[in-house]
Amino acid sequence: MNTDDGPLCQKLRLDLSEELSRHIFSVEDNSGLNLIRTLSDLTASGRGNSLFLQGNNQKVKLVKRFLEILQNRIELHESLNGVEVNRLFRQLTTNESFDFKTEEIIATHFGRVVKAKTPNQSKYLEIIEKNTVTVALGPAGTGKTYLAAAMAVRALKDKKVSRVILSRPVVEAGESLGYLPGDLKEKVDPHFRPLYDSLQEFLGMGKFEQMIKQGIIEITPLAYMRGRTFNEAFVVLDEAQNTTMPQMRMFLTRLGYGSKMVVTGDHTQIDLPKTSDSSLLILEDILKNVESVGFIRLSSDDVIRHDVVRRIINAFDAYTNKESETHG
Repeated sequence: MNTDDGPLCQKLRLDLSEELSRHIFSVEDNSGLNLIRTLSDLTASGRGNSLFLQGNNQKVKLVKRFLEILQNRIELHESLNGVEVNRLFRQLTTNESFDFKTEEIIATHFGRVVKAKTPNQSKYLEIIEKNTVTVALGPAGTGKTYLAAAMAVRALKDKKVSRVILSRPVVEAGESLGYLPGDLKEKVDPHFRPLYDSLQEFLGMGKFEQMIKQGIIEITPLAYMRGRTFNEAFVVLDEAQNTTMPQMRMFLTRLGYGSKMVVTGDHTQIDLPKTSDSSLLILEDILKNVESVGFIRLSSDDVIRHDVVRRIINAFDAYTNKESETHG
């Protein structure tokens, strides 16, 4: 049923699928219906699996698009919960150019589709595709490392590279790796657990361990990369905010033929004794005019974790900016 009361007002009944109805009419505070009701010049109600809308034509159109996005996610068997519904709604209502039909990167070992979930993430993947070296800056939870690892595994599966190298600087609290018990893997395991988790999700535990043994996948501290050259490899440097300028230069010059590099980091989580020593603070100024080197800045709008994480990041950013202005 669809009747117009005028050019700017519309009444509409939308019949929803069973699964979509569960997300729209859930009892959670951030249910789809409660989110829709935050729109001005629009009233919304539900009965059974039907959603009834009345109000401004543009707002009705926006709600229809929101429902299409959710239904599309459902049909692609993507994970969808209250947090994700909230994020999609917020993203849609603040970004007119939002495109939910993004390309699949890979499927996880259990069949879940991995792809960009925000326009900025989609841009990040495009930059990786187009450039030899990509530098991604942004707060925790924006998918910097996860998406880079997914692109690395896809490149490996597509035989564009023969190896995947993942690295991090190991910054200990006054300890040297040499004094820690166990072999190298046992010493660095706690530092590399996030990378292990991502690769095991993409490949499965058995295949991941097999590739580690075969040297197809290598996870190594940054210090152990000196003197090496990586040909036909997809190399990811994580936590790059904890690299000094000499370390960053050493890393970038490991690049060999047929390889790609992705550098990820968050300038708000520098663990070096002197914050000013972080190469990430000036890397863009140094490399911005170098051909085939791309930069992307992700923000709290790209956070895929719980919505509270996004608000926490914004609160810290606001406090930091206020402190800078006060002491500037």
